Amino acid sequence: MLAIILSSVALLIGLIALTIGVTTTRHIGLRDPVAVPHMWRKILRIKSRPSNELARSSDSPARRERIAFIANPTKDGVGELREISMRACSVRYMPEPLWYFTTADDPGKGQAQAAIDAGADVVVAVGGDGTVRAVAATLAGSGVKMGILPMGTGNLFARNVGLPLGDTPALMRTILEGEETAIDVVWLDVERAHRGHMERDRHICLVIAGAGFDAQMVAGTDDKLKRKLGWFAYFLSAFQHIGEKRMEASVSVDDSPAVTSQMRTVLVANVGSLPGGIRLIPDASVTDGSLDVATLDARAGVVGWTDLFGTVMAQGAGLKQPDALKAWRTSRIDHVRGKSVDIHMKHPQKVQVDGEPLGRATAIRAEVSPGALIMRVPVNEPKPKRSNKDGAADALDVAPADADAGDGAKGTEA
Repeated sequence: MLAIILSSVALLIGLIALTIGVTTTRHIGLRDPVAVPHMWRKILRIKSRPSNELARSSDSPARRERIAFIANPTKDGVGELREISMRACSVRYMPEPLWYFTTADDPGKGQAQAAIDAGADVVVAVGGDGTVRAVAATLAGSGVKMGILPMGTGNLFARNVGLPLGDTPALMRTILEGEETAIDVVWLDVERAHRGHMERDRHICLVIAGAGFDAQMVAGTDDKLKRKLGWFAYFLSAFQHIGEKRMEASVSVDDSPAVTSQMRTVLVANVGSLPGGIRLIPDASVTDGSLDVATLDARAGVVGWTDLFGTVMAQGAGLKQPDALKAWRTSRIDHVRGKSVDIHMKHPQKVQVDGEPLGRATAIRAEVSPGALIMRVPVNEPKPKRSNKDGAADALDVAPADADAGDGAKGTEA
């Protein structure tokens, strides 16, 4: 009898969990088609949004812009995005959007150039931070506007410029009707030894580049675990490297005399916020015309790492440690701002840029290119903050948008 009762209770709990799961999945699928695989959309009969949600805002001026989308064809939901993008452009009497697809050999640079050559006014990166960086590398300095439809696990750049993640209609509305703002980009020249001589390769940085512990953590993160756990996978990887030796490096900002010291990692930042509300470099801004350099150090094992984590969380909350206490702590964060930075490491160290491992390098030179990238941002959200001459952050006002319109984001090819 007890077994029957327990089985009945377990069955009831299972049915409730199944009902909640189906309801939640349908709700998510209706809001964001990318989030639910095509097979489950068919099984649960999740239909696309009605076309009236794709209509343009009544007060928004009609635009005759040509939109080009660049997407990874292996991503779930790209086919639906293509269909929705065509419908969204059609109801606005805009030209049929162009669609290009990335390949293993070209993650987006060549496709972005093809879109520019075809006369695109706005080029949209459909994917994660890697696709965004590849497209931005071509668009920076071209004057062609850029939009983003985030589909990755991190989407750090999209988060930092205030895009409405998870809201596909709002993202599409931003691309077709949004405001524009000029975004800084950082160019990195990474120097490494190769077959007896030094080589340099150039990379664009939109978020944060780093050498040392930061890059070890990125390189050690399992891709499968990252897809399942998102950014939490990076923290699991971090625990595997907390016992690594500190690195010795010299840092020179704006050609000033180099300062040599030991540290865990050195970071070059264009923005300062990470997922989970962590503000690693609170004062960093994508519109201040500068880059931020931070060196992080932790001593005394777990005590130092705990102290460092506490410092990061405190400064994210707006609390700063007194300078007099720095010498007595087991961790420290030193921060400076400039237009360029030269970093020379005593021994080759792993390097990463925006979450992409770049292997080992002995030197890095980074320079900011102010306002090089023209971004589409939501009209009903404040633009990224711009720092004034005194270093204070001023919010850039944005004209309000009609909140009644909605758009979907997903597409096809032209």
